[in-house]
Amino acid sequence: MQVYGMSMSPFVRKVMVAAAEKGIAYELKPTGLGSTDPVFLAASPFRKMPALVDGDFSLADSTAIVHYFEALHPEPALIPTEARARGKTIWVEEFADTILVAAFAPMFFNRVVAPKFLGRPGDMAAADKAEAEALPPVLAYLETAIGDSGHMVGDTLTLADIAVASPLLNLSHAGYTLDADRFPRIVAFAAAMHARPSFAPIVAIERAMLGQA
Repeated sequence: MQVYGMSMSPFVRKVMVAAAEKGIAYELKPTGLGSTDPVFLAASPFRKMPALVDGDFSLADSTAIVHYFEALHPEPALIPTEARARGKTIWVEEFADTILVAAFAPMFFNRVVAPKFLGRPGDMAAADKAEAEALPPVLAYLETAIGDSGHMVGDTLTLADIAVASPLLNLSHAGYTLDADRFPRIVAFAAAMHARPSFAPIVAIERAMLGQA
């Protein structure tokens, strides 16, 4: 089984962490922007990362891949079977993939991707605007969404936790420090998730890559 992409992507990282939590072995095939790898393009015709190749089967999109993992390896379950818990897990993952990522995307692109991977200056004004305007209401919602258990849904690890924790690492990479007085639940949640055995090695590698170790 091969996963195409780079862990710096929150979506690729989500798949890597889900695989680790389930004990699924895979080979990471580093794939950058604009890749012309024919196997990757066959698996992901629109160059969406991550892509998965499992024998003669291929699939793109992190949500689709994690659902594939769940069907292949039901235990430990990352997607609840109880109706309300399942619905909430799917909603939280969608929130993380779209609303949360979109809120800080200009920060990550202009502070990290452009200067460190594309070799050109980022638009700092756009990054600062996202930090000042787009991000605060999203974090305010997230602070209220984390349960007393420290999880997004119920009292056990689910896909919802992984989906939220993954982009929070990108937010950290972009130089944003969460205010522990304002967002104590998010700070505790991120620390606990990023310390898990499924996350910690990825966190260490990425921070070293960015000179943040």
